[in-house]
Amino acid sequence: MKQLSRHLNFANAISCIALFVALSGAAYAAKTTLGNKAVKTRNLANGSVNTLKLRSGAVTALKLRNGAVTGPKIAPGAVGSTQIANGAVRSAGLGGGVVTEGKLKNGAVTEAKLFNSAVTNSKLGPNAVATGKIQDGAVTSAKLSATFLAQLVRNVSYVPGTSPSNTSEATKTAVATCPAGKQVVGGGAKVVGGDQLIFITESAPTPANAENKRASWTAVARETAVNTTNWSIEAHAICAEF
Repeated sequence: MKQLSRHLNFANAISCIALFVALSGAAYAAKTTLGNKAVKTRNLANGSVNTLKLRSGAVTALKLRNGAVTGPKIAPGAVGSTQIANGAVRSAGLGGGVVTEGKLKNGAVTEAKLFNSAVTNSKLGPNAVATGKIQDGAVTSAKLSATFLAQLVRNVSYVPGTSPSNTSEATKTAVATCPAGKQVVGGGAKVVGGDQLIFITESAPTPANAENKRASWTAVARETAVNTTNWSIEAHAICAEF
């Protein structure tokens, strides 16, 4: 103690006190190191956390509350098609008039993406559906209204019918009958042979059958004088489906 007292003076005492305070401060600072989640949102000043202070991937979808990201907070071109998950944008999330024709790439709207009856007549502009926009075979009878389909002539065929060829009959009749399922839509008659004048007295569809359909064409001819060579009359029916 006597040796210590010989070296202890005012300057040494002040130096020891200063050293003690300095060491105590470092220990205090070490004890006040911030732990996980020690800094809350309320401890941050407005604008203190900016883009430069965020590491890549720090802000994920789970860390954003509903409605936090609004249109004014997104830079033009920031959200591209590659940044949107499949099915992420639903029709309920789109405002009226948001998707315009200029925003759709060619082929983006396919038949599989259209609801039944989604495209109605009122949604088509004048001359919107041109011949060049219709595939071969796309318009079938099932896609035509019954009233319009009834007016169309389909599967046309030509059927002849002839009378006997002789000189014994002064009047001859020929009938051309359409195949089953077809009706006559037109016809004609022709005299074949004979050396005297022969008149065609009838060339017309036969009367309607039980189904109210005309299924054949009748032609009638008669001679004005006795022919010495054989002659006949031919009927020709133009048949089609309705």
